[in-house]
Amino acid sequence: MSSPAAVTAANSRPGARGPVCAIHQPHYLPWLRYFAKAAACDVFVLLDDVQFTKNGWQNRNKVKTATGWTFLTVPVIHKAGQLICEVKIDNRRKWAAKHARTIEMNYSKAPFFAEYWPRLASVYEREWQWLADLAGAQFRLLAECLGLEVDVRVSSDLETASAETARLVEICQAVGAGAYLSGSFAVEAYLQPEVFARAGLDLALADWQAPEYSQLYPQAGFIADLCVLDLLFNEGPASLEILRAASQIQVGESR
Repeated sequence: MSSPAAVTAANSRPGARGPVCAIHQPHYLPWLRYFAKAAACDVFVLLDDVQFTKNGWQNRNKVKTATGWTFLTVPVIHKAGQLICEVKIDNRRKWAAKHARTIEMNYSKAPFFAEYWPRLASVYEREWQWLADLAGAQFRLLAECLGLEVDVRVSSDLETASAETARLVEICQAVGAGAYLSGSFAVEAYLQPEVFARAGLDLALADWQAPEYSQLYPQAGFIADLCVLDLLFNEGPASLEILRAASQIQVGESR
């Protein structure tokens, strides 16, 4: 990859040769860096037809309490090797009411709770059958609350035949993107930049540093990497700018 000039997430798109695409597995109550990625792209693809990760972030995340943090976990029924889109929610356990109560109990005194919670609470008033449907609907709703203008797609709706990096290229091509946005760590871990180069796609890399912002329960100290509700309820309309300022994006031609 060339050595592109670093730009902030807020103005990364003009640096690419076409719309920027980010691809990520659907998560329940995603954390801040997930939405920072969405804020830096034009098209966000929910990668729902890859293997479900047990005890990962696809069905759980963290909220803050007076004594620290706690997990909110959606119970699921799944078999080894199942795709995320095949995972059913275990509605025999009354998880939705419990999650709503936990959020209300711990965030009702946050400055912007009353502004956003009525819309977000609607997710917990419906019985969901499939984990991917829940995560997708919640992501779209949270994106609206944050003021994100991003085209959301689902990978299982796209016709692709490849695997690994080649599949990412196919997805970008299917949605008309000119660049792929990834975390910078991915180049060392698994990403093959030359595959994007051969396809004529730019590669945009994001470096993330968890921002500090106003939180409830100062006695518990500041806790980074909570779910995005924590930021939204505490910072309200300023949340999007906080997310964008926490990422630095490099956009350039793959070599």
